[in-house]
Amino acid sequence: MYQAKAYAASSSSSRLAYTTIQRREPGAQDVQIEILYCGVCHSDLHQARDEWNSVMPTVYPCVPGHEIVGRVTKVGPGVTKFKAGDLAAVGCLVDSDRTCPACRAGLEQFCSNMVLTYNFPDKHLGGVTYGGYSDSVVVDEHFVVRVPANLSLAGAAPLLCAGITTYSPLRHWNVGRGQKVGVVGLGGLGHMGVKFAHALGAHVVVFTTSESKKEDALRLGADEVVISRNANEMQRHAFSFHFILDAVSAQHDINAYIQLLGRDGNLTLVGAPEKPLALSSFGLIFGRKSVSGSPIGGLAETQEMLDFCGEHKITADVEVIPIQKINEAYERMVRSDVKYRFSIDMASLKTE
Repeated sequence: MYQAKAYAASSSSSRLAYTTIQRREPGAQDVQIEILYCGVCHSDLHQARDEWNSVMPTVYPCVPGHEIVGRVTKVGPGVTKFKAGDLAAVGCLVDSDRTCPACRAGLEQFCSNMVLTYNFPDKHLGGVTYGGYSDSVVVDEHFVVRVPANLSLAGAAPLLCAGITTYSPLRHWNVGRGQKVGVVGLGGLGHMGVKFAHALGAHVVVFTTSESKKEDALRLGADEVVISRNANEMQRHAFSFHFILDAVSAQHDINAYIQLLGRDGNLTLVGAPEKPLALSSFGLIFGRKSVSGSPIGGLAETQEMLDFCGEHKITADVEVIPIQKINEAYERMVRSDVKYRFSIDMASLKTE
């Protein structure tokens, strides 16, 4: 074991603060990574504040962070995919059983024995796993992916959650040229959905409640922007969409968007409103439409997504912060005061 620097929450009401944590020495199949940037996901805030207590209670100290980009510093003798000096990344998963049907299909995100990057049982050291608000991490090579050298590392970090969360359903539903695709909500997830749908060749329409986001939506790759409070604008698009990506985590009328789907159209939820959404069956029946949900992707698809980003020069729009401003960033995140993700420069941790 060795000591690593980190920022952690010691309780649901405490600010994140500097601490040291235990990391394991690299085993035969392990990759040790010096963390250069770590994205800040809204899940980090929920977990640090124990806001998911009913389904995923937080164990303290909690070191959040599952959008990790860094440089390999050491590898175990059995590692074949990485060597010291390589750029590498770690997302939401650090282990799974690798034997179940989901794992064998390359869908580790659906493994019932998956281990998340933080706040999950750590079979190596006991306690729970610690995330990327740290100066280093050790992960089995199967759960480490390569980062294209042409990408900004600060902007690449959020691809490990916000990126794959939006890329995966677009690929699953075969979004591409000749299709009309809607993106509901222009935040951390939505802005990535717009970039990916545009790069895949679809005609992209952004739905937002904010007139002020029109210009940004067009800059990100939208072909049209609809103010969803405007009934006439919404009606103009009725029954015309092949696919809609719903990235809104607040309460909203999902039926208004189902009405916009064409025959056999699909709406996929990647946002997670706190309360159940009311759903009218008639909106689905007439048109054989469907509603689905999607989490992150498996490891193979995550690598595919990063390679796609390298080919199309796609990264998240980020505001880079030092780790010392993480508590301020959390408060700004609650107010939606960021375009569109925070990315922590972990070099700032060296000053602690």
